[in-house]
Amino acid sequence: MNSETNHSEEHDTPTTAESPQLVAPLLAPNRLARRSFLRNLGLGAVLLAPGAALIGNAGKALASNENQEKNNPPPKGRLPKGDVAILQLLAAAELIEADLWQQYTELGGVDAPTTGYTAGLQILDGDQQQYISDNTDDELSHAAFLNAYLKSKGEQQVDLSHFKNLAPSQVSFVPQTGRLTNLKQLTVDTSWWTRYRSTTNPDFGATFPDAVPSLNAGQHTAIPRNNNELGDPNNPSDHVKAIAFTAGFHFGYIEQGGTSLYATLAQKVTSLEVLRILLSIGGSEIMHFQTWQDKAGNATPLTDFDPVNNSSVTFTDLTTGQPETLQANLIMPEPCEFISPSLPACAIIRPSGPGQLDATGVINSFIADGLFRGQSPQFLQLINSLARAADEAEREVGD
Repeated sequence: MNSETNHSEEHDTPTTAESPQLVAPLLAPNRLARRSFLRNLGLGAVLLAPGAALIGNAGKALASNENQEKNNPPPKGRLPKGDVAILQLLAAAELIEADLWQQYTELGGVDAPTTGYTAGLQILDGDQQQYISDNTDDELSHAAFLNAYLKSKGEQQVDLSHFKNLAPSQVSFVPQTGRLTNLKQLTVDTSWWTRYRSTTNPDFGATFPDAVPSLNAGQHTAIPRNNNELGDPNNPSDHVKAIAFTAGFHFGYIEQGGTSLYATLAQKVTSLEVLRILLSIGGSEIMHFQTWQDKAGNATPLTDFDPVNNSSVTFTDLTTGQPETLQANLIMPEPCEFISPSLPACAIIRPSGPGQLDATGVINSFIADGLFRGQSPQFLQLINSLARAADEAEREVGD
């Protein structure tokens, strides 16, 4: 992942939603979400309930093991400080993911009106809307569980609601509430596509080209920004299809990061119960990633210019006539080097080695992706402090 900072000083300013006249005739899908119970219970409000906030002075709020002495174990029933730091970082990451997935669900989930955007998503897969809604429910459940678990152990929960200040899409049926993440100015690293189709491993220094190089240059929107960009569901333009295809590759980018992060941090925890949590939630992230990389490659060839972001994107046909490093239906991880070059190649999640994709690297990757364009310096300070505390965690081994 690219760990370079690509943060913009520009802030999105909320504007009045456009007239609903363009979307009033649109029909809601006939299908019902299988797992909408989390949203129906108002889980988002539960996650951000006041009174257990981890905001303000990050240095005082974060639990780190840097001052913990080896011969001074935590009281019975309490978690090692390193495990707490890891769980807090993961809770923050899941809140961030829940925020962005909720935006995708509003515009492209099973309950979203039928538009050119949903038609573009269905080019990738006919069940794409269902998968988006299910992925959203999963991330909400992860964040809720991690915070509840921290509380059950007497530890501080993570609350990022104070930073929900970014403007949402101005599409008229989207709630005009502040967001943590910005999906309208993304620079999407698509090297994950070639990494999993390669026989080499970033843990041994390998690097990988982008599957869609133009997505990793300039800025691109992955959601319609206003009613005019919703498009005709019966004849979606190349512009709205480009927005949907950008989302499709962004889905895979987001979930491959979680896939490797859980595998990496699991090697640093001390508590067997915390290890069980990381392995179990990490397995769910793997299922997400496998789903999205099976869909993104169905994007149809097109080139589109976005005058708002002043950038172009080109999607090519990845389904036919491609080398193995690009071929769309090669969705199983190719065997590669693992642990030692002297051992046989092995199909694995990668990277997972120390220093390859640590917590700080994931946060830097999110920044480079443009997810936090317009966020406050205080927000960036907080999440970077959480990441550093997680990276400082060390597995404690008893005598």
